[in-house]
Amino acid sequence: MTEISLPNQTFPTTSGEVNLAELNNDWLIVYFYPKDSTPGCTTQAIGFSCLKDQFDALNTPIYGISRDSVKAHQNFTEKQNLSINLISDKEEVLCQHFDVIKEKNMYGKKVMGIERSTFIFHHGKLVKEYRKVKAAGHAEQVLEDLKALQAA
Repeated sequence: MTEISLPNQTFPTTSGEVNLAELNNDWLIVYFYPKDSTPGCTTQAIGFSCLKDQFDALNTPIYGISRDSVKAHQNFTEKQNLSINLISDKEEVLCQHFDVIKEKNMYGKKVMGIERSTFIFHHGKLVKEYRKVKAAGHAEQVLEDLKALQAA
């Protein structure tokens, strides 16, 4: 597994600013998604929001990350009644750090975009990563894996 650390830098979110490296949680989940208010991204965000109480019970905050603005994130959050925090990464600092910008095929054109990816950290160390994620059922899978990791 690639050694990915949490960058010691502050980013804007739907609820103020956050420095992921300074969060005082044993566990942390960050996931990257291409764009607010698109079908797969909505499915994924709602999935994590629906399970937020269970992640909270495991003392594990969840942050969704895309290149959308905070304003777009806030609109997405209100429209879909999301309960998770979304980080705006307009400059692609986190995207580059986690190496999630990949060449994709959109309607026959090659474009650079975010590859749906999720990362679980324990005490700031990466313990599990998911690449090329399918949105449906992913939050449930992450929750099951988190429970298994915490039980180990």
